[in-house]
Amino acid sequence: MLDTLQAINSTAAFNRWAGFEVTRAAAGEAEVRMAWREEDMGQYAGFLHAGLIGAMLDTACGFAAATVAGRVLASHFSVNCLSPALGRAFIARGKVVKAGRKQVFATAELYGQGEGDSLKLVATGSAILVPVEEAPPAKVAPRAGA
Repeated sequence: MLDTLQAINSTAAFNRWAGFEVTRAAAGEAEVRMAWREEDMGQYAGFLHAGLIGAMLDTACGFAAATVAGRVLASHFSVNCLSPALGRAFIARGKVVKAGRKQVFATAELYGQGEGDSLKLVATGSAILVPVEEAPPAKVAPRAGA
C-alpha cells in the first residue's frame, strides 16, 4: 500500500514541487511529510502558508481514502488553523471516518515538527472524497462524409 501511494505521489507535479513524501500507509490511514523551505513556503509573517496547510490536509485525506476506495477526487474539504504553523517539517495524518460506495469521509491533523522531533498540532481538516474510475481513452468518431 505504501509503495502504491508513493508512486501516485511521485506523479503529481504539485506534490513534487512541495516535497510531499508519503511516509506511512495502512488501511484507511496515510501520513504525508514535508520539509519546511523558508524561501518559498512562508506567508508574510513567516509561518507556513495556509494554502500549503490545506494542500497537506487534503492530500493526507485523499491518500487515506485511496487505501480503501481506490482512485478518489475531493468534492469538499475544510481547514481549521489552530495555531501558527511553525516547524522544520510538517506531518499530516489522514484517517478515513466512513467509506461508502459513493463518498468517503476523512479527517486529517497537521503537526509542526520542532527540534527533538516534538510535534505540535497546528491544523485539522476534513474531506469528502468521491471514488472515480479510470476514464476510457477518448474515441474520435469518424466525420460524416469522410
